[in-house]
Amino acid sequence: MELLPYLRMVRRKWWLIMLIVIAACAAAGVKSKYYTTPIYEASAKLIVNTSSAAAQGQSVSPDVGELQTSLMLIDSYMDIIKSSAVLDKVDDQYPQLKDSAYDMSQKLSVYSINDSQVMYLKYESTSYEDAAHTVNAIANVFKQQIPSIMKVDNVTILNEAKTDGSVPQVPINTNIVMSIVVAFIISLMLGIGLVILLQLMDDTIKTEEDLKDLPGIPLLAAMGKMGKADMRGADQAKAIFKQEAGEARYASINQ
Repeated sequence: MELLPYLRMVRRKWWLIMLIVIAACAAAGVKSKYYTTPIYEASAKLIVNTSSAAAQGQSVSPDVGELQTSLMLIDSYMDIIKSSAVLDKVDDQYPQLKDSAYDMSQKLSVYSINDSQVMYLKYESTSYEDAAHTVNAIANVFKQQIPSIMKVDNVTILNEAKTDGSVPQVPINTNIVMSIVVAFIISLMLGIGLVILLQLMDDTIKTEEDLKDLPGIPLLAAMGKMGKADMRGADQAKAIFKQEAGEARYASINQ
């Protein structure tokens, strides 16, 4: 498939593509700046220790079996921490929190990295303070409830979300530059596709290339474009030709 005809289509309507791109980028920037509700994220970190070390308050090196057991418990703990057994307790013990237990289960993310004993808790809210207080409450209630649920006390809170203003409160969903970049790429592709579609649906003849592409019609001649300078040169040549022709006819009569 030749690309030259499509490039000609894009070149003819480049102004339409630019209008679409500019409009889309402007709309994305305005929406991201003024019409997007900012979402903030707060995080806490837990670690699943060996039960013997946690129970005795000692810092010992766990053997391979205990370490594997702790790693296997990670998946279970990630399910438990989002269950009603924990979130309902959070709702009861912290009535000042704005979100219900169901809302907490939707906004809470729990994960570990590369089979680590560390669990990361991330919570999203329209206020950083609300997100920080909620994720800290969930971490503390989970630590309190896990001995009665799993019959082991092997969860330690490594760090809680900061609530003293030391953490920059930056929304995670209002990156204006990224929104404009995404809008630019998408609108550029849509603009090019729209221009090509409009050109393919238009069966009128506008250029010499369109005439050449018509099947079954032979091209007998082609005329180039003529400017004013070419027209002046043609008029001068015509005048000279008439003058020479008149002199020759006059001479022949005299003879």
